[in-house]
Amino acid sequence: MAVFKGKGIRRTLHKNEWWFSIADICGALTDSIDAGAYWRKLKQRLGEEGSEVVTFCHGLKLEAPDGKKYETDCADTEGVFRIIQSIPSPKAEPFKRWLAKVGYERVQEIEDPELATKRTRALFKAKGYSDEWIEKRMRGIAVREELTDEWKKRDVKKPKEYEILTAEIAKAAFGVTPSAHKEIKGLERENLRDHMTDLELIFTMLGEASTTAIARADDARGFPANRYAAVKGGGVAGKARKDLEKKTGKRVVSAENYLTEPESRKRLEREQHD
Repeated sequence: MAVFKGKGIRRTLHKNEWWFSIADICGALTDSIDAGAYWRKLKQRLGEEGSEVVTFCHGLKLEAPDGKKYETDCADTEGVFRIIQSIPSPKAEPFKRWLAKVGYERVQEIEDPELATKRTRALFKAKGYSDEWIEKRMRGIAVREELTDEWKKRDVKKPKEYEILTAEIAKAAFGVTPSAHKEIKGLERENLRDHMTDLELIFTMLGEASTTAIARADDARGFPANRYAAVKGGGVAGKARKDLEKKTGKRVVSAENYLTEPESRKRLEREQHD
């Protein structure tokens, strides 16, 4: 998610470039109540006029407010520049400058991957997370990327398969699915991992790192074999979680979230209380 003047614009990496939700862009530029309907009408008009702008659109999976991913009309930087020329809005010029900056940041990150890591750290810091939490979250991102890269090598291709495998790991590790975990925390469209406690992040990492190791050891190929590896990998974390809960008398899965109070402040309050 990128933000332009307080408006969220979904984006995804495709062919090593940022592709942006056109409907979200329409919403940011027009303040339309139904940005999707606005884009559909604009797309129809452009098509009737024989404009080549619509050829710059590509259906890509983006997360919707309900947390599920749906095919959404997207365009790369060049395509977006062409599309916004057809949208009468005083925000068009500021948006072009913003878009150029966002696109350039991606070019920088391709040339120097460490920049992406630094920007992610800075974003978490600005949102009120502590250095201790950020370190675990960043490590978790690296572990997750290693796992998804391994799945790609092992013929796991469909986005739905990734969702199922992730849910299998989480269920075995925590005893609840990601959707149930979000309900416990009172989350809706928010990213679950951005609201995890230290222990939740640690056991998530253990489950995913274990899954990677087991998939390699078993030479898992295809979705069914990797699903079995996911259950076993999550089970490693689940066993460790149950052992910890038995010794501490406290559940690892927590209702704690950071919707109203920053993580760093909550951490400080816990330390003072202890």
